[in-house]
Amino acid sequence: MTRRFLPLLAIAALAACDQAPEGEAIVRSELGGDVAEAEAVPEPEPSPTPTEPAVPSACKSIEFENIPLTHCVANPSEHRITMAYGQGSNGRFGSLAAFAETVDKRTIAFAINGGPSGDDGKPKGYFVQNKNRIAELDLGNGDGNFYIKPNGVFYGTGNAWRLRTTPSFYSGVRDRPQFGTQSGPMLLVDGKLPSEISENGPSRAIRSGVGIAGDGKAHFVVSQKPLSFGQLARYFRDKANTKNALFLASNRSVLWDPATKRLDNGSVGPIIVVTKREAPSQ
Repeated sequence: MTRRFLPLLAIAALAACDQAPEGEAIVRSELGGDVAEAEAVPEPEPSPTPTEPAVPSACKSIEFENIPLTHCVANPSEHRITMAYGQGSNGRFGSLAAFAETVDKRTIAFAINGGPSGDDGKPKGYFVQNKNRIAELDLGNGDGNFYIKPNGVFYGTGNAWRLRTTPSFYSGVRDRPQFGTQSGPMLLVDGKLPSEISENGPSRAIRSGVGIAGDGKAHFVVSQKPLSFGQLARYFRDKANTKNALFLASNRSVLWDPATKRLDNGSVGPIIVVTKREAPSQ
């Protein structure tokens, strides 16, 4: 091979070194200098947007027989139950929004209308708040849902919560509980619909109730659309698995759930308040 071909071979060898395999990015750099070209680093994929609230809710939205409901559960190991009636010149809060302004919202799991009240907003029937009896047990007869027999009492002390018919409460409870509210009618008694509650009667309204399950948990249900007493009773029996359940309110059925920022409008008298046992974080 002659000497004049040597430079050409050297140039060809250098060109071959510069060629990258097809489809691969070329990376060039200079020693002692700035990077001329560099491979692009792929950007990390964004994290999925959280769908759960920052604070877990004790309530969930469900549907039963084409009726949207909200089902909230109070667990004795996690929650306390108290009653609230009111303060100020008129002797009552009047709304959940007014009550919310008086408490540390971080301590509240949820709050719900706590039973019937008269035109003056005062509790109708038995009502105990912090062992202070505000209204006596009503054993009489009258008109309206409250007097559909049997009516009953939701009450408790500490982490033991109970539901009894009014006659059973009158004859069997001697010590005043920490909290209590009387309402009516009972939706379930020992797992059965009372004779006054038909499977699907003609009356329809926005309604709420409370039931006690065998494990001691209290189940609270608020409907979003009108439903019958029978439908609400069947939900407590078939879905919430409660043996005893008590109707709380019609059309005044309102709920405050701070975790989901739900705060219903509407007039209230007695209020059932479910608070968290753990101390709120600072």
